[in-house]
Amino acid sequence: MAYVQVAQGKTFRQSEMTTQYARVPILPQRGWIYDANGQVLAWDKPVLAIELDRYTPMTDAQLHQLAAILAPVLETTASSLYQTMQSQPGALQVTLASNVTDAQVAFVVEHQTELPGVQVVQDYERQYPYGDLAGQVLGYVGAITAQNVNQYKGYLYSQKVGETGIEYEYEHILQGKPGYDLVTIDSAGNAVGSVGDIAPVDGDNIQLTLDGREQAEAQMIMQNMIDSNSANKNNITDAAAVMLNVKTGGVIAMVSYPYLDPNWYTNGSYIHHVHYLETSGAQLNNAIDTYNYPGSTVKPANMLTALKAGVVTPKTLIEDDGYIYIGTQRKNEDEGFVFGLVNPIEALTVSSDVFLYEVGLHLGKWFGSTTTSGGGYPSSDGSYQNYLDTDFAKGINALFQGEENFGLGLPTGIDLPYESSGKFYIENYRKGNIQVPYNLKASEQSIAKTGKYVNYGSPASLADAAIGQSQMFTPMELAEYAMTLADEGLRLKPHLLENVFGPDATPSSGAKPLRSFKTQVVGQVKGAPWQWHLIQQGMYGVTSNPSGTAYYAFMGAHYQAAGKTGTAQIYINGKPTDNSVFICYAPLNHPLVAVAVMAPGGGYGAQFSAVIARQMIDAYFNEHHEPWMPKSGWTSTAIPANWKTSAAYLVPEQSH
Repeated sequence: MAYVQVAQGKTFRQSEMTTQYARVPILPQRGWIYDANGQVLAWDKPVLAIELDRYTPMTDAQLHQLAAILAPVLETTASSLYQTMQSQPGALQVTLASNVTDAQVAFVVEHQTELPGVQVVQDYERQYPYGDLAGQVLGYVGAITAQNVNQYKGYLYSQKVGETGIEYEYEHILQGKPGYDLVTIDSAGNAVGSVGDIAPVDGDNIQLTLDGREQAEAQMIMQNMIDSNSANKNNITDAAAVMLNVKTGGVIAMVSYPYLDPNWYTNGSYIHHVHYLETSGAQLNNAIDTYNYPGSTVKPANMLTALKAGVVTPKTLIEDDGYIYIGTQRKNEDEGFVFGLVNPIEALTVSSDVFLYEVGLHLGKWFGSTTTSGGGYPSSDGSYQNYLDTDFAKGINALFQGEENFGLGLPTGIDLPYESSGKFYIENYRKGNIQVPYNLKASEQSIAKTGKYVNYGSPASLADAAIGQSQMFTPMELAEYAMTLADEGLRLKPHLLENVFGPDATPSSGAKPLRSFKTQVVGQVKGAPWQWHLIQQGMYGVTSNPSGTAYYAFMGAHYQAAGKTGTAQIYINGKPTDNSVFICYAPLNHPLVAVAVMAPGGGYGAQFSAVIARQMIDAYFNEHHEPWMPKSGWTSTAIPANWKTSAAYLVPEQSH
């Protein structure tokens, strides 16, 4: 007591008055992301970083002084460091240097009083080892900003958060909880000891349904197809392809062209790719963010609607002379084809527009359209406007609702942020027959209540809708539609998350997942077995019949597939071109996968998108050693060894 109070009393009292305690944050490791085969797609590399916090305002002069002191230590110029301090104006904390040395750490700790707001933190650098592999799907992380800080209550300003893709969608799973090291600081500002620490809790690891090898193969197939398509290469500014597991709804591959490397946002190279990102639209995930005309891919859904309504029977024969008149409008068969007498199966196989024109018109009670007559509506409807408000509206609703039952025009609910959904349109005769959005739900509600829905459409919209020229859908919606066709009406929810593991567990460690995704049924499209069989036979003819539109794309395949091509007329930069679309599933009788490909500017669906789909399916079946594939072509589940030398990997890297 005497020693403490008398001999050392003054010293200890002074020490207590001048000693402060600082909580030095210890950041958690963000959860890793694995593919379906246990390969790492995103991980955290531990690093020490020097950071400047902005929660205490500093004058410009103070920033210049800090830059002058730190620049020689960080081996940069004062002006460059000052610019870094001024960068990311919305961020509450800015990284001045990563992967710092022991000497640099020591300098900051020893000169803390001269460096207000500057601190050394244990940090992690997010890395994506395969570059642009599934870049838009994985997304990337970034700093907490003044704009989103309220979204992250309880976070440290220095924590990185998911901004897009899976990183954003599963932020609450991937992000752990920070810990603290309680450090004593003497009056000189020096750290003189550690009182103790609270260990951080690392984030949970997640496993996706995404197959890394199939994803790489699909991106290489897409890139090679675009590079080799000299006629349309300059037209193709965006494209997408999706492969779904027919049994579970899991996303096997999701390709969005042009590609994006998430490392650009975490390793400081973003600045070198700004022009590419701003001009290419690579930040969009075209599989879920963009929609376009589906063309004839909607014909199976519309044929099912016609069969259920009794407008078409298996014995229906329609004369396809290459065109018909609807009022004063002439509607032609694509490329001037003339198919003659066509039944429902043949109509799908050869993709007869005239057959489907008649389907749409009959659903909307517009009768008598031929090569010489424009047809008309029932006299019992009275005025033309009353016809539009009643029978026309009911007919167009039947078509659109039949498609919506498959999920077309609706968000799929895929576990990714910022998903868009498709839209329906009709021609408005009061606006020069331009297409305007059509509110399907409002129309159905009005008809149920009053028997009519006031609109200013055109009977030509019935024909356009029947062949996919009055609606726009996303590639993901089309993939869900193809999967629902494969499952004969059972509509599953597409998803990417497969399993969640604890911080110390991985897919290959034998640990039991904390939780796993359960397949979700989100709808059921009704149809008699014979109706589904008819649709299937028509789609099988597309790939197997010499008259089928995708016959040459699937020639020599070691399996049977059901498909449907789509070629919609669109404009890119004011010039007419085609939206190349294809949907399919395989094998025919016991489907495993469903695929949708869309490439605006790619030309005919059969010559571009169908070829991509065929190669994607071949690659997947070879990877999984399906018995119908020749053993000589079997591959492993490993991401291809040539991935980082492929154009799909190198082209974005060279974008600066």
